[in-house]
Amino acid sequence: MSGWRLLLTRPASESAELASTLAAAGVFSSSLPLLEIEPLPLGGAGRAMIYDLAHYQAVIVVSKPAARLAVELVDQYWPQPPFLQWLTVGAATARILADYGLEVDYPAEGDDSEALLALPALQQALAQPEPRVLILRGEGGRELLAERLRSQGASVDYLELYRRLLPDYAEGILAQRVAAERLNALVVSSGQGFQHLLQLAATAWPELARLPLFVPSPRVAEMARAAGAQHVVDCRGASATALLAALRGHPEPAL
Repeated sequence: MSGWRLLLTRPASESAELASTLAAAGVFSSSLPLLEIEPLPLGGAGRAMIYDLAHYQAVIVVSKPAARLAVELVDQYWPQPPFLQWLTVGAATARILADYGLEVDYPAEGDDSEALLALPALQQALAQPEPRVLILRGEGGRELLAERLRSQGASVDYLELYRRLLPDYAEGILAQRVAAERLNALVVSSGQGFQHLLQLAATAWPELARLPLFVPSPRVAEMARAAGAQHVVDCRGASATALLAALRGHPEPAL
C-alpha cells in the first residue's frame, strides 16, 4: 500500500499511534491534528453521577479521551472501583479501561452504536428492573444511542467530560501541508473532525475536496458529500484496522 500518502487529523497522541500502525503496513502519513481535547470541570451534578456509579447497570464510554478521563475520575473518587458493566464501541477505548483493571465489553464485529446495542452484556444489563445507564462522552455528542436505550426501557444519564477544539494554525497550513508532502488522501475520525477540516481548509476546500476522504461512518460520509467531497470512503469504524481495510479495498493513487 505504498502508494497512499495520508493526512491524519486525530488528536496528537492518537495520530502518533495510528501513524505507527500505518508505517508498519507501508503507508506514509503526515499528522495535522484538528481536534484538541480540553477537559471540562466536573460540577456538582457530575460528581453526584460518579459517586453514584454503583447504582448504574451499565456505563458506556464512547471515546478514548472519555476513557482516559473516566479512569482518572474513578481513581479519584473510588478507592475500589464498583462492580458494574463497562462498555465501549471500540477495542482501543476498551483497552484503556481494561488496563486500569475494569471489566469491559465491546463489539468484536462492528465499530458503531448498532454493534454496541446488540452486545449480550448490554442486553443483560437492560433486562434488569428499571435499568440505569450512564454515557461518558465529549460535549455535544449525538443522541441516537440514548434514544435507542430509552426505547428499551432504560433511564439514561450523560456526563460530558471534555470538549474538542480546533488547534490554532496559520492560515493556509492545510493546503500547504498537502502540497509540500504530496499527500493524496485525507482521514477524519468524527463529524466534528470533518467540520474542523472544512474550517481550516477555507478557500482551498474545492481543491482538497477532490482527494479521497476516509471517514468513520455513514453519517460523516453523508456530511462530507453534502459539503462537496467527491470521493468519500466509509471505513465503517474509526480504528486503524478499519482504515487499513478501507485502504486495501481501494485502488492506490498513482504517484
